[in-house]
Amino acid sequence: MAMKKWAALFTALLCLSFSCVAFADASVTRIKDVAKVQGVRANQLVGYGLVMGLNGTGDSNKTLEVLQSVANMLRRFGVTIDQASLKTKNVAAVTVTATLPPFVREGDTIDVTVSSMGDAKSIQGGTLVQTPLLAGNGEVYAVAQGAVSTGGFTAGNGGNTRQKNFPTVGLTPNGAIVERTVEEDLGKDGMISLSLAQPDFTTAARIAQAINGRYAGSAMAANPGRVDIHIPPHFRNNLVSFVAGIEELPIMPDNIAKVVVNERTGTIVMGGDVSVDSIAIAQGGISISIETTEDVSQPTPFSVGSTVVTKNGSADVTEERANTIVLDATANVSDIVGALNSVGATPRDIISILQAIKAAGALHAELEII
Repeated sequence: MAMKKWAALFTALLCLSFSCVAFADASVTRIKDVAKVQGVRANQLVGYGLVMGLNGTGDSNKTLEVLQSVANMLRRFGVTIDQASLKTKNVAAVTVTATLPPFVREGDTIDVTVSSMGDAKSIQGGTLVQTPLLAGNGEVYAVAQGAVSTGGFTAGNGGNTRQKNFPTVGLTPNGAIVERTVEEDLGKDGMISLSLAQPDFTTAARIAQAINGRYAGSAMAANPGRVDIHIPPHFRNNLVSFVAGIEELPIMPDNIAKVVVNERTGTIVMGGDVSVDSIAIAQGGISISIETTEDVSQPTPFSVGSTVVTKNGSADVTEERANTIVLDATANVSDIVGALNSVGATPRDIISILQAIKAAGALHAELEII
């Protein structure tokens, strides 16, 4: 009867505490959600350019890079002008960034982000002039040009200014044309490798086991973060179908027992494998009350003293009766939460108690505080 009563109480408390404590249990997922094929990667591109056609919101004449860039651009078109005479209020120097996805071909288009480098107030309504985009090796892989959309605005009237979003950063959809392809020679040696998002011995072994269940003897877990796969001969010319078949295989990933605590918000996330040794937890509150009273101090008759007001302070300290609960060594995460709630612990109390349990060596999980 006592066990049934405790189970009902635990269920109710667990429902009440769900807003501050979350549980993370392992579930069946696809291989493609926990691993990716090595070699399939994006590349970062960056370039320096100019945005023209601004309505007086560009860089000031104090921005030397704009003056020099405009003079150099005009010189390429056969126009020679004194750099000191340039007015650049309709021009802004910008950094152009983009991500080159894998397997794109020459002529494909990608989005670019345009960010002001100087003291421009806004690049809204401007046009990005042809800008080469370079990869980390210094080679040009795309060229960007087009209208810039910021999605924000600035407004001023009589000295009052209002700004929405960031008008100094904009986007040019499909603004860059790919000029060079990054070739991916997947499976050229008859092998591919899967890279795990979270390296783990057990997960790597389960991935290899799942693949071997469909393609016998083709997979081997080389280390916790990589699984090597031999491509069957009849799939050498159909690698896409082979990889697609692997990615859809179901597995149950394994994770280390971990408790993640966010002290700023009082949020606690616990893995389902968290366990504790046999421990006793006592939780009690201390209340301190300080009161100040005023008294009048009168001097003795015929003395030279004067009447003064004095302040007397008194402190009263009370300690509530501590609540104690014992957890058996077979306790899991549900028992921990139910027990802590049964003694009236708040989320922040639970954080302190978990830290103390970890310090005592009774918490068999990694405690991470963010």
